[in-house]
Amino acid sequence: MSRSSQRASQRASLRVNGLDTLRALAVTLVVLHHYVLFVSFDATFGWVGEIGWVGVDLFFALSGYLIGNQIFQAMRRPEGLSLTRFYARRLLRTLPNFYAVLALYALWPAFRGSAPMLPLWQYLSFTQNIGLEPGTAFSHAWSLCIEEQFYMLLPACALLAVALGRRGAGIRWAWAAIALAFGAGMAIRADTWLQGQGAGNWLHYYYKHLYYASLCRYDELLAGVALALLRQSHGALWARLMGQGKLLLGAGILTSGLALRWFLVDHYGLWTSVFGFPLLALGCALLILAALAPDSPLHRIRVPGASSLALWSYAIYLIHKQVSVLAGQALGEAGFDPGHPLTIAVALAASAAAGWLLFRVVEMPFMWLRERYVPGNAAPTRLPATVG
Repeated sequence: MSRSSQRASQRASLRVNGLDTLRALAVTLVVLHHYVLFVSFDATFGWVGEIGWVGVDLFFALSGYLIGNQIFQAMRRPEGLSLTRFYARRLLRTLPNFYAVLALYALWPAFRGSAPMLPLWQYLSFTQNIGLEPGTAFSHAWSLCIEEQFYMLLPACALLAVALGRRGAGIRWAWAAIALAFGAGMAIRADTWLQGQGAGNWLHYYYKHLYYASLCRYDELLAGVALALLRQSHGALWARLMGQGKLLLGAGILTSGLALRWFLVDHYGLWTSVFGFPLLALGCALLILAALAPDSPLHRIRVPGASSLALWSYAIYLIHKQVSVLAGQALGEAGFDPGHPLTIAVALAASAAAGWLLFRVVEMPFMWLRERYVPGNAAPTRLPATVG
């Protein structure tokens, strides 16, 4: 077996059931939400479909933890973090699938339907979310834009925190920066919300300037990074937390439930906009802790199909929306309305199948290349010169 194959096998064996379950839950929520928004236009899945947008926030928290963990692990190694290798691994992970789906939208008008395309450079530069008009083609890629912008800055910020002093001082600077960032996000959302009062189309303003905006939507990413910093820098505290899996799961369910209830009751209100996202971030962080804690049911129970959905989740997320729309249109022409069980089943199955195909054809080859040529985020080890 080659070294790259061995590394891939080792990573597969280290998969965490709880994290797979959360990732599968996140993509399922998003798919159901988009079915309601773009296919059925009604309460097809009840409150679950209405609140399904939180799947994106759960993705953010998971991504923040996993990427942050990789960064801080590399920084602790003697070789240190290589920004070149980090960005190479990140781009090999995200760009192939993204470019493949973008090509479908840009080159196949029947795929995107009547939704207008933005200038191509906005998609390619991951600035599409800035001032994004609701209803444009491939609009759900706004979340990927925020992730890419966040991860362009995170490694440099982490290195800066370490450079500011000794290891302990650097960690204190890092926690201070995280707290400041949370506060800044709340202040920016409050100011943005207040400036929108009197806007002719409030919902349009809300989504364009608050929901899709980079500075308003990084709470969950930040919460995930905070978990990674906690794990890598405060081992004793992390070990104690890992012994409280059932308590963490209960707290995560309760906190997330409170946040979801708040958004269901007053989604677009000022206080919900300011404090609802940090509360949701806390709920996501607690669920991730529960997923990692050995005595938590979330960690121990392997949900059938969750690991597969987790593997395909990025591909499914990118391609599912238009696949659902096209499936709904085809079944509608055959006489089945969007709420019919057959239409729902076909649309959801087609979304999963399209994601699987994208994963197999595009994502897997590039993941092999990444493991072959950029196996980690740490700088390459320099072999000592030989004398002879």
